[in-house]
Amino acid sequence: MADREKKDQGSLLKELPVLLLVAVVLAVLVKTFLVQPFYIPSASMEQTLHGCPGCTADRILVTKPPYWFSDPQPGDVVVFEGPDTWPSEPQAAEPTNWFTRAALFVGRAVGVAPPSDRDFVKRVIAVGGQTVQCCDDQGRVLVDGRPLDEPYLYQDDQRSFGPVTLAPGQLWVMGDHRGDSADSRDHGPISVDDVIGKASLIVWPLSRFGWIASPDIQATADGPADPGAAVLLATALAVPLRRRR
Repeated sequence: MADREKKDQGSLLKELPVLLLVAVVLAVLVKTFLVQPFYIPSASMEQTLHGCPGCTADRILVTKPPYWFSDPQPGDVVVFEGPDTWPSEPQAAEPTNWFTRAALFVGRAVGVAPPSDRDFVKRVIAVGGQTVQCCDDQGRVLVDGRPLDEPYLYQDDQRSFGPVTLAPGQLWVMGDHRGDSADSRDHGPISVDDVIGKASLIVWPLSRFGWIASPDIQATADGPADPGAAVLLATALAVPLRRRR
């Protein structure tokens, strides 16, 4: 009986490195193609996402599939790799020995370690082909001349900029805490190709567990209506009335 237990323990010790390797490979594949945990490193997205000094930094899940067949839309919160025009965020120096680097990689893979200094989280304000600027007489950001509806704003900053017309494939991104966010106002637009994924869910702390909203920020009631939509609506109403007459 004792010999059999020793044999089982020896077999487990031999299999353990293989199981760990398989687990790491699966984690990398999931992180690359499906879901990536992420640690909020700053206060630029308060109070949608907590990263303020002294508070428990949010851990979120960033999903990749939403952008497999479509581009980010205005109102989406996205995580992206900063282009060359964006300076790195202040972070602790990257470790130099292999063991600490491996531990940091695992920590980032499960969302418990600070992200790379090239990773940012912001909200999409405008997309390619649109013109963005600030501000109107009420301090609101304008896209194609229409004010945005931004219920998530925290300590707004009415700093003027623009107008800036985005090229196809570009995104204008800004933090929800406008007074404490270095974003497209400072560093210019980003490319759709820079986007890592959509910030979808807060998973920690449990008291803040929940979905991250993507409101339709460009559907303002006091801006001019979309003429194309108005024509379609008028046509849809007119045809039945004409037939009835």
